[in-house]
Amino acid sequence: MKASIYNQNGKKLEESITLPKEIFDVKMNADLVHQVAVAQMANKRRIIAKAKNRSEVSGGGRKPWRQKGTGRARHGSIRSPIWRHGGVTFGPQTDVVFKKEISKKMRRKALFMVLTSKAKKERLIVLDDLKIESPKTKLMADIFNKLPVKGSRLVILPKKDETIIKATRNISKTKSELAQNLNVLDLLSFNYLILPKDSIKTIKETFLKE
Repeated sequence: MKASIYNQNGKKLEESITLPKEIFDVKMNADLVHQVAVAQMANKRRIIAKAKNRSEVSGGGRKPWRQKGTGRARHGSIRSPIWRHGGVTFGPQTDVVFKKEISKKMRRKALFMVLTSKAKKERLIVLDDLKIESPKTKLMADIFNKLPVKGSRLVILPKKDETIIKATRNISKTKSELAQNLNVLDLLSFNYLILPKDSIKTIKETFLKE
């Protein structure tokens, strides 16, 4: 499969690039992609809710009143869940494990499937190069406005470039990511992929050698 190459001014160049068949021509398996995406979301989940059970709330060291003769119901502790300010029954705890195990082979296969889908839907924009002089949001916004991109976009960088990262992070519906850190969840979260042609080489070197 071949893809057109654009420059930063949004002009389509005469040359084109041949996309690696092993990455950009993989048969889609929606169930696998869904499984990997769900696993990634589960692994990113942070457990912040915590309720105290009856062993953790303060007080209740002695019986609130004697067992018989008061005319009231018997109670053993004010920490009981039926008491106000008592412990919580079946409340959220921090020892819950949501992590899901996904093999490296499955993650890689799903990644290639999503990249293939983006390429076939013409939502893969390859640039001859991507450079700006200073980390200014306006410079990156001007580049995006000239490219045939409608909607959210993920900028895939071949190597770390603080200038582009800083200039991109204040633009809505836009994120920059290193090619070696690509994952299914990020690819599915954005409509278009914008990448310099060197990023394709980095993707190939990173994921085909695993």
